[in-house]
Amino acid sequence: MSHTAHIRSHRKPRRSASTIAMRAGVAGGVLSTLAVAGASGSANAAEPVTQTLELPTLTADLAAQVAQSADVTQQAAASYQLQAERDAAAESAAKQAKTDLAEAKKKAAEAKKKAEEAERKEAAERASRSAERVTLSASSDTGSSTGTGTSTGTGTGTSVGSSTATGSAAAVVAFAQAQVGKAYVSGATGPSAYDCSGLVQAAFKQVGISLPRVSQAQSTAGTQVGLSNLQPGDILYWGGAGSAYHVGVYVGDGMFVGAQNSSTGVVERPLSYDPPSGAVRVL
Repeated sequence: MSHTAHIRSHRKPRRSASTIAMRAGVAGGVLSTLAVAGASGSANAAEPVTQTLELPTLTADLAAQVAQSADVTQQAAASYQLQAERDAAAESAAKQAKTDLAEAKKKAAEAKKKAEEAERKEAAERASRSAERVTLSASSDTGSSTGTGTSTGTGTGTSVGSSTATGSAAAVVAFAQAQVGKAYVSGATGPSAYDCSGLVQAAFKQVGISLPRVSQAQSTAGTQVGLSNLQPGDILYWGGAGSAYHVGVYVGDGMFVGAQNSSTGVVERPLSYDPPSGAVRVL
């Protein structure tokens, strides 16, 4: 036995002819495929290819969804606009309310101020009347003791309590008493309403005597007489002679008729109701 018999041969086994032929066929096929692909690539390179993209067509359901979305958007916009208009209206109303409140407060303050001024004026007038009464009382007492020689001769000795009225004086008294109950209106001269000087002027107009229109002038229209020597038909005044703020007609028996104020109208009252400051006689 040979000494190399147990050693394997290092030679590769021979490939069969069929295997070689198959491999050759495969290679040939690949080469032919590459050749065809190359030729096709050359042809495509020489001639550009145009591709057309087709967009999807809106279906009826999709169109309805789009329309619904548009309606929702429009409704939302309308809602926002309405809310904005409401907010603007509310803001405008708030501003107007604020302005009205300020105006109301201003008017209330003005009314309060006027009321306070009227009250102060009335208090001052009351104080002035009191002072005038004190002064007049002193002067009347002095005049009574010395005699009232400035009278017109119609009887200065008649007492305050006298109710005798004749002739023109009786006509003046009758007219004044006939107006009792009528309204007091500032500036009125009759026949349905009077102020104080308007009533006195109208009463003396009945007997053909034309008196000044205002109480200040009427308080100096005749001869000054003492309050203790009054006769029916005398003009009573409150305040100073020439600066009187109220007048009336003495009707006898310690009574007078006057258009007092808007609360009482034309009334007949005793002298003690509101004692006058002085009197003048024109009849």
